[in-house]
Amino acid sequence: MEKRIKKQGYDLHLLPTKKFKTINLSFKFVTNLTRDKVTKRALLPYLLQQGTKNYPTAIQLRQKLDELYGAVLHIDSSKKGEHNILTVRLELANQRYIKNQENLLEEALTLLEEIVYQPKVVDEAFDPKLVEREKQTLKNKMIALTEDKMSFANTRLIEEMCEQEPYQLRVHGYEEDLDGITPRILYDYYQQMLQEDRLDVFVVGDMDGLDVEPILEKFLKRKQQVEMKKTSINVVNKEEATLIEYDQIQQAKLHLGYRTNITYDDNDYATLHVFNGLFGGFPNSKLFLNVREKHSLAYYAASRIESHKGLLFVFSGIAPDQYEKAREIILEQMEQMRKGDFSDDQIAETKEMTINQLRETLDNPQGMIELTYQRVLAQSNKTITELIEQVQSVTRDQIVKVANQVQLDKIYLLKSEGAKPDEK
Repeated sequence: MEKRIKKQGYDLHLLPTKKFKTINLSFKFVTNLTRDKVTKRALLPYLLQQGTKNYPTAIQLRQKLDELYGAVLHIDSSKKGEHNILTVRLELANQRYIKNQENLLEEALTLLEEIVYQPKVVDEAFDPKLVEREKQTLKNKMIALTEDKMSFANTRLIEEMCEQEPYQLRVHGYEEDLDGITPRILYDYYQQMLQEDRLDVFVVGDMDGLDVEPILEKFLKRKQQVEMKKTSINVVNKEEATLIEYDQIQQAKLHLGYRTNITYDDNDYATLHVFNGLFGGFPNSKLFLNVREKHSLAYYAASRIESHKGLLFVFSGIAPDQYEKAREIILEQMEQMRKGDFSDDQIAETKEMTINQLRETLDNPQGMIELTYQRVLAQSNKTITELIEQVQSVTRDQIVKVANQVQLDKIYLLKSEGAKPDEK
């Protein structure tokens, strides 16, 4: 369904569909993940939503969005593999369904262009008061993520597992870097980002009769498009290691990190999806049924894959005194996967659930954009339809092959203070 058009300075992705009564617009700016940029990019979404040249306060900006029939603005910073992405998204009603509103899309794009290219500025810098306030907002977010012990454990696992790789960087930035970010430094970096990042623009909705391309061309003036660099996998052949850390918590967090060395464009990617579903991705998986249900060792137990870095993570919340047993049973489930200890019915059920999950993602405008953008980042021509077909054709032997190339890299345990067992 996607129509991809190369423009001067950006790639336009049109995703026409009659599923929705809305038009979804998304600007995605991407660069390499680096320590000197990550905190600035984490701070920018907070500032950009606080006002523009013509709507200098957050209240005025929200009022303008309300005038556009309740348009919804969302800006965030994220990472996929070793890419740092800043997304500006606007969802608005489709003017086709509103009487006497032939210019709604153009008005919305005018506002979106102003949000991105004409933020509120004071003396060629961001507003100092806003910068200080939003620094505190971001700092509070960092603290909240530290207090969410599941999120914190996953962050620490990744930092230890990928300590020599950009992927270890925290996408919400670092508190110690905030003081060095002045309003001028941040504004200058933002101008650099607008020119030097790769930009992909997505439009999802019923576009019949809407002049999307010419309207965008009127606003988007960029010199050239930046070519994407593929995320490196950085296979690390090292012995697995265990790290135990301590905090004031009741429920211990046991997380495991594996190297799959399989990313979106690889032939084994569809097989990896099915493998993960059988291992820990669904409620009928080995981790859920054996670690949580059968042995009652975990409050939760699941796994997920990272599609652009070639990693797999296992998450579990356990009683502090159950570490050895829980660890043993989790590792045992992986061994069973390597031996092909799962039924044909389980394979068929997992394939169906995997395909349903992909199709459900396509039932959401943002899901359509994210699945399409996944192909952009992977520099892949593999469509979702092709991925679904590949999932359907996955065999037992392929699953076993993938299971045997998945390598344990790091075991991380976060538990309460107390008797400290020997650390490996």
